[in-house]
Formats: sequence, C-alpha cells, structure tokens
Amino acid sequence: MTITSFVQNGILFIRLAGDLIGSPDTDLLLKSVNDHLGETLNFCAVDLSEVRYINSTGIGVLVSLLTKFRSRGGEMVLINPADHPKKMLALTKLNNIFAIATDEAAARQQLIPAVQ
Repeated sequence: MTITSFVQNGILFIRLAGDLIGSPDTDLLLKSVNDHLGETLNFCAVDLSEVRYINSTGIGVLVSLLTKFRSRGGEMVLINPADHPKKMLALTKLNNIFAIATDEAAARQQLIPAVQ
C-alpha cells in the first residue's frame, strides 16, 4: 500500500492506494497521522478511491482515526471509497458514521465550515 499526505488550508489530506489490511501499512498510516497531529491539525480527509481491498483491521484503523480527530474537536471525511471499501462500510453500517465526499473539493467544502 502507498500512503501520501499533504496539508492544505488546515486540513490533512491522505491518499491511500492498494490494500488496507494490517501491519505494516496500518502502522505507517497511524504514524503519518500522528506526525501531522503535532501540527495541531484537527481535520482530515482520507482518499479511498484507490483502495482495492479493506478488511476489519483496515476498518478499525479508520474508526481509530475518526475517534482521534473527533476527540480533538475535529472531523474526518472519507473521499470516494472504491467498491470494496464502500461495501465494507455499508456492511458494518459505518457509512452512517463517516462523512463521505465524492472528491477533494467536496471534502474541503464539508470540512471548511468546521475549520473557520
């Protein structure tokens, strides 16, 4: 799995590609987010459009990240989950918990009112 991230307008954007199924990838994702949280970021958008497969460990990491941002008074949005992640979110009913945006611009719009 590849993880790329950047900060723009107070929002941490993370792009994931490949399979989100456990260590070491989930550890790297958590470390990347924790490194950015030192910058007092409270808002995050995770692009799942190129995630082919996600299992319960991957879902658990997303829930963990959501909890981390919400406990800081922030929010997290998932961007355009691919077919398998979308099915897993629906199966676990987490599609009712996570905010989901169609693209980066829509995610930014959902988070910007919270940022200001």
